[in-house]
Amino acid sequence: MRVAMIGSGYVGLVSGACFADFGHVVTCVDKDPAKIEALTRGDIPIFEPGLDDLVATNVKEGRLSFATDLTEAVRSADAVFIAVGTPSRRGDGHADLSYVYQAARDIAKVMDGYTVIVTKSTVPVGTGDEVERIVRETRPDADFAVVSNPEFLREGAAIADFKRPDRIVIGTDDERARRVMAEVYRPLYLNQAPILYTGRRTAELTKYAANAFLATKITFINEIADLCEKVGANVQEVARGIGLDNRIGGKFLHAGPGYGGSCFPKDTLALIKTAQDAGSPMRIVETVAAVNDQRKRAMARKVIAACGGSVRGKTVAVLGLTFKPNTDDMREAPALSIITALQDGGAKIRAYDPEGMEQAQSLLEHVTYCDNAYDCVEGADALVIVTEWNAFRALDLDRVKGQMKAPVVVDLRNIYRADEMARRGFLYVSVGRPDGAADADGLM
Repeated sequence: MRVAMIGSGYVGLVSGACFADFGHVVTCVDKDPAKIEALTRGDIPIFEPGLDDLVATNVKEGRLSFATDLTEAVRSADAVFIAVGTPSRRGDGHADLSYVYQAARDIAKVMDGYTVIVTKSTVPVGTGDEVERIVRETRPDADFAVVSNPEFLREGAAIADFKRPDRIVIGTDDERARRVMAEVYRPLYLNQAPILYTGRRTAELTKYAANAFLATKITFINEIADLCEKVGANVQEVARGIGLDNRIGGKFLHAGPGYGGSCFPKDTLALIKTAQDAGSPMRIVETVAAVNDQRKRAMARKVIAACGGSVRGKTVAVLGLTFKPNTDDMREAPALSIITALQDGGAKIRAYDPEGMEQAQSLLEHVTYCDNAYDCVEGADALVIVTEWNAFRALDLDRVKGQMKAPVVVDLRNIYRADEMARRGFLYVSVGRPDGAADADGLM
């Protein structure tokens, strides 16, 4: 199969490289000449484990190429995927679909023969209808179908998710398009990946519903964590107790500073706006979004409490900036709100992240970026663990304590044992565990 991938960002690049690895011939197209030039010489603009090797291998084998002009790629393609950005629109929170619609126009102008146009970007319900209208308006004579095929990739594990998916959702009522999509995903039949064929609007809504539900699980366990601190319970044990119920499951039940990233904040907001416009408001999701926004600054207050009620003039070391480990994505990362709130309280910030510091520098001011974790904690009055990178899970705690001005650790990811931290002489505060609640309350 020949595949054109319009958009070479996170979704487009990962999807294109994986399709090429299946044996398809893929051209990734992007209007940014600098990005295409970088990709052509082997420089990957995002951090995703294994992606650089996957791209290099398939470029070498002649299955993956990059271009700024979509004409040749679209005309020869069996399927043309739209994988451009859909950021939140300024002012009202709706998904900005201008890039999707422009891609549809560009595809329509050059496509030749029957063409399957596949929306891979995360889009609100009804977007496929508008894409179809745009293509029909641009090329009244065109023979085509518009399909919804949402992505379900987790940053940091995207390649595994693409190659061993929980499910593949394909939204179309066009039988020819269905056959084309079946052939595109045929290599996954060996893994017996379930393919769910639905209507186009159903597929579009499935993506938003999935992300909203996962965001709700995260927010639910975070509120349970707050209650645990008040009543002396342990949120990790509560999460395990409910997660062993097969109807609930244990994933996304890890208490922390709130969700971030490129998907959950944007997609929950877009779903809220879509539901409001449809006259069917989603009160649960509205509350989830509001609670998550409030939680990030609440974590800063936890740090301030651990520091005796004030961080003015104090140095706070922050380990982890990205919204999750194994990515360089800083979009909506909890660290942004936490650091800003601490700075508002008068704190000086030292920070270290294995991959996110370059991205963070354009988003945060007056932060001292360090070369490693031990450099970061030098002379600090408190250490805050915000992102659970593996590199932070087995720190030399004696060395950390020796380099800090005060042995205060606020662990927002619960990666250390309270009894061990106490034995080593730390004032240790965690999330949703009685050890953390006691320490913090004693200093308020």
